[in-house]
Amino acid sequence: MFTEKDIKQIKSKGMTLEQVNTQVSRLKNGMSFSDLVAAATIGKGIESYDKDETQELINLYDNKKNNLSIVKFVPASGAATRMFKFLFQFLQNFNPSKENVKKYAERKNDSLIETFFKKLEQFPFYNEVELMLQKVSPNYEALSNEDKQMLFVKTMLDADGLNYSFLPKGLLPFHKCETQVKTAFEEHLFESTLYASSNGKSNLHFTVSEKHHLYFKKQFSAVVEDIENKTNTKFNVSYSYQKEATETVALTQYDKVFRNDDDSILFRPAGHGALLENLNDLDNDLIFIKNIDNIVVANRNIEVSNYKKLLAGALLEAQEKVFSYLNRLDKGDLEDADFKVMALFLRYRLNVPIVADFESLTLEGKVSYLREKFDRPIRVCGMVKNQGEPGGGPFWVKDDEGKISLQIVEFAQINFGKKNQQGIVYKATHFNPTDLVCGVKNYKGEKFDLTNFVDPEAAFITTKTQNGVDIQALELPGLWNGSMAYWNSIFVEVPLETFNPVKTVNDLLKPVHQASS
Repeated sequence: MFTEKDIKQIKSKGMTLEQVNTQVSRLKNGMSFSDLVAAATIGKGIESYDKDETQELINLYDNKKNNLSIVKFVPASGAATRMFKFLFQFLQNFNPSKENVKKYAERKNDSLIETFFKKLEQFPFYNEVELMLQKVSPNYEALSNEDKQMLFVKTMLDADGLNYSFLPKGLLPFHKCETQVKTAFEEHLFESTLYASSNGKSNLHFTVSEKHHLYFKKQFSAVVEDIENKTNTKFNVSYSYQKEATETVALTQYDKVFRNDDDSILFRPAGHGALLENLNDLDNDLIFIKNIDNIVVANRNIEVSNYKKLLAGALLEAQEKVFSYLNRLDKGDLEDADFKVMALFLRYRLNVPIVADFESLTLEGKVSYLREKFDRPIRVCGMVKNQGEPGGGPFWVKDDEGKISLQIVEFAQINFGKKNQQGIVYKATHFNPTDLVCGVKNYKGEKFDLTNFVDPEAAFITTKTQNGVDIQALELPGLWNGSMAYWNSIFVEVPLETFNPVKTVNDLLKPVHQASS
C-alpha cells in the first residue's frame, strides 16, 4: 500500500510503518463502542462530601502542598473559530441594505445574533473593536445602524482588523475588570496561585499550536510582572505542541488512504488524546488539568478554587493509603485480615471490582493481584450534575474480558442504536467538566509511563470533510477517556459553578465572566 516515498514521509514524522498500518486497520474495522453497565451515581461510583469532610480534605492538601511539585496542565491549542460560528454566518448571509438584524434573526432562526448586538457593550472586547473602527473607517459614525453592525463584526474577525478568528481562545479578551481587559491565559495564571502553587511558585504548562506559541510568550511577558507583584508568586510557564508522531491517517469512502494534491499522505491532528504524550513528559507529583476556556473572573475564582483543593486532598488521602499498602506488600508478613482490608479499599475507594476467586488465591497470588491493581496512576475527577450539557459522563463499563471499571465515556463512544445503552445514558445524573487532579508517580517516587495505561480500542472514528471530500478520520483515545482507561479513578461531586466554559462568544455575557462592580 505504501511507496518508498510514503515510508520516508512516515519516518520523518517519527512514526513507524507498523503504527500507520494499525491506524488503517482500526479505521477499516470501525469503532469499538463502550459496553455500559450502569451510570455512575452518588454512592455508586461518585463520592459526595459534606461541609466538614470537604474542609478536612482542603486542609490536608494545604498542609502538604509545600512539599509537593505541582503543575497546572492547560490544553490551549484550540482556535477560537467555533466561538464565532454564528458571526461568520452573519457576515456571509446578512444584507444591510435589505434587512435589519431582527429580520435576519427571524429568517435564519438565529437568536444568538440578536443577543450579541443587544448586549454589545458588555463584551470585554467592545472598546478595542470601537477604537479599531475609528482607525479603519473615519466615516463610521455616519453609517446606517446595519452597516455599523456588519463592520463591527468584520473588524473583529478579519485578518486586516483585529483577527480574532486567527487567535486561540486563550489569547482572546475574556474578562473586563474595571479598566483592564484580561485574556483566559492571564486568568489561568492568576487562578494557579489560588490552588496550584507551592512555596510561592506556580508551574503552568500550556499545550499550544506552533503558530500561536510566540503570541503566548509575548502575552506572558506583558502581564507577568503585574501578576507576580499582586500575588507574591513567581511563575514558571512552559509550552509544548501536539507531537507530529501522534497524528493519524484518514481513509476515503473507498477505504483508500487519503492523499494531498501532491500525492503525499494526509496526516491529521488526532484530538486531545494526542496530549497524553505531552502530559507524559511532565515530571511532577501532582498535575491539575483544566481546559483553557473554563475560567471565571478573578473575584469569583476564590470559592471555585476551593473545589480544586478538595480534589487534590482526595487524591493525596487515597495515594498515601495506596503507597502504604504497596510498601507492606513488598515487605510481606501479611495476614488474611490485611488482604481483606486492602481488597475493600480497592473496591470501595478506588472503584476496582475484585475478582470472584480472590479469597481462594494463594498468598503469592493475592500479593501479585493487589500489587498489579494498586500500582497505577491515580486520577480524581470532579463531576457536576447533569444539566443537559453535551460531553462525556461517568459510567461503569465492561471490557471484552468481562472486567468492569469506572470510566469517563464520550457520547461518540456509546452505541445509541441499542436500547439498553440508551436507557443507561438517560439514567446518568452527572457529567464530566474536565476537572482532574492526577498522581503520576508510583510509591517509589518514579514516574509512570502513562502510555502503558491506554485502551487503544477506545479510539474515535469521525466523518470529516477534506477539500470537499468525505473522509473517515481517526482520533486517539481521549485524554480523560481511553487514554486513562487503566488508571485508578475516584469521581467526586463538585458544584455546577466550577464549570463555566465559553463555547460561543455570547457565553462571555454570563455573570461568571462579567466582573461584579
